[in-house]
Amino acid sequence: MANFYSDNYDIQFLLKHMDIGRLAELNEEGFKFAKDFDYAPATPQEAVDNYAMVLNAMGELCGDFIAPRAEAVDRTGNILNEDGSVTRPQGVVESMEKLSQAEVMGITLPHRFGGLNFPNTIYSMTIEIVSRADASLMNLFGLQGIAETINFFASEEIKQEYLHDFADGKVTGAMVLTEPDAGSDLQACKLRAYQDDKENWYLHGVKRFITNGCGEVLLVLSRSEPDRKGGLGLSLFVCEPGPKVHIRRLEDKLGIHGSPTCEIFFDHTPCRLIGERKRGLAPYVASLMNGARIGIAGQSLGISEAAYQVARDYAASRKQFGVAIEKLPAVRDMLINMKIDIEASRALLYETGRVVDMELGLTKLMDNPPEDKAEAKALKAETRKYKRLASLLTPMSKYYCSEVCNAVTYDGIQVLGGSGFMRDYASERFARDARITTIYEGTSQLQVVAAVRGVCNGTAEKYLADLAARAYDPALENELKLLSQGTAKMLEAMAYIKEINEKYMDLYGRQLVDIAIDLIIGYLFCDQASTQVDMQVPVSGDTGHADGKTVSMKSRKAKVAKRFITRNAAKIKALTEEICAGDQSTFSEYECLVGPIVPQ
Repeated sequence: MANFYSDNYDIQFLLKHMDIGRLAELNEEGFKFAKDFDYAPATPQEAVDNYAMVLNAMGELCGDFIAPRAEAVDRTGNILNEDGSVTRPQGVVESMEKLSQAEVMGITLPHRFGGLNFPNTIYSMTIEIVSRADASLMNLFGLQGIAETINFFASEEIKQEYLHDFADGKVTGAMVLTEPDAGSDLQACKLRAYQDDKENWYLHGVKRFITNGCGEVLLVLSRSEPDRKGGLGLSLFVCEPGPKVHIRRLEDKLGIHGSPTCEIFFDHTPCRLIGERKRGLAPYVASLMNGARIGIAGQSLGISEAAYQVARDYAASRKQFGVAIEKLPAVRDMLINMKIDIEASRALLYETGRVVDMELGLTKLMDNPPEDKAEAKALKAETRKYKRLASLLTPMSKYYCSEVCNAVTYDGIQVLGGSGFMRDYASERFARDARITTIYEGTSQLQVVAAVRGVCNGTAEKYLADLAARAYDPALENELKLLSQGTAKMLEAMAYIKEINEKYMDLYGRQLVDIAIDLIIGYLFCDQASTQVDMQVPVSGDTGHADGKTVSMKSRKAKVAKRFITRNAAKIKALTEEICAGDQSTFSEYECLVGPIVPQ
């Protein structure tokens, strides 16, 4: 029986390695909810044990039930009926029923609405597991941020109306943001929101590329102030499907076929305002988008893991030239890089989850700050620190995990050779599903634009200094020295960029962000290799399967850290040289280098 949690030693290790108990204490607000809810944890250990139990149940459900249906879901897709309703693939319907029965559809919602009140870090773990089974299903399971947005910003009346149903799995949602002429530039939103003489709100206009736009709860960004351009004229509304909401088409997509992507026409649709007017884009949608970006990072990680597992199994069993192809140096090197890049993605994503959980938990404490002025000041400073760090790591995670996902799935096909190009194996599906991850919820280019500002404003430098100050295993001295040298290279590149202008920063933002990410992950790997967690992991034998040999996770992580840091040291040096070379031909020679548009 497949179990996508129990067979993943890295997730299990990180659950033990990270201070999850601290996150649980903040999320449970000192475990005060245990008095009113029988299922709420009363201690850090009880919370962690509960997380592990749910992850194990999710792993079994995804491995044994959801994954076997994923191929049929991909081939069937969604159907738009003549009446405007959408028929989902049978596998999606069955899987959603199972997830509802498992009571995980309100995984981050408060206990009072029937939710599990889990930290975002644990939610990311469940998203990874679901996405490994079926990436398209994650687009339904992973839209729980819609319920979170309602919980954070809506009135109590709206919360009571929707959140119990979200937690019970009776409804799914959609974040209705994109328009034909307002993709990444949400400030260009034109969908109109207006009031009648009784102050009832209505929506009128078109939205496009809406994931699960046929869901039961629609959060819609709309222009409520016709006389104001930009983000200050936008508000957020909630509405439901009905005769005034028309699904006009389903997009015919490359991948994630089980997830319906809709074009919606709002025909003077009744709706209700979420929170306050003119705050739809910031902070409401900004908060929603940040959560969605972490969700896509988790989705990317799950797809990567699925693609790697197929490639690893094939390489161990497929023989060429008289040996299994994993014995060939080129294939062996490819598999190692795939595996380490996946663990690097996981390290960065889970650290991002931890930082976001710390920010949210500390923000709650700020509602009732300590009476002692020094303690209150320290709490405020710590909250600001985590807020800045979350703003840096969120776009980094989405960018890095999605780019790794595309590389891993591409290499997964390569390991299988011609068989990987055929639909006999899931590798081609993983590659098709992966392609969207660098695009939706903000392209890689937009994530870099967001992240590079956190690098250049000193947030990354301070974070790296904090990481460097931790206590590490003395055996990692050489790796830590390389990271210190890499940080000096990053500062050199930053100084050069600042001497020129902001356009140059955007031009070489990707190189600078890549340097920062490699350094951050390097320290995270060293931290993992410095913690003594009582955990042995199997080592593959001659057939590729476990033959009884094991190695400590601490020892294994030291080898991972050494390879990752050593290989990236040369990359960091090369990227710094590229940044400091000063080439601005992108600006000065664009017309000449790209040539004219050829008539089609």
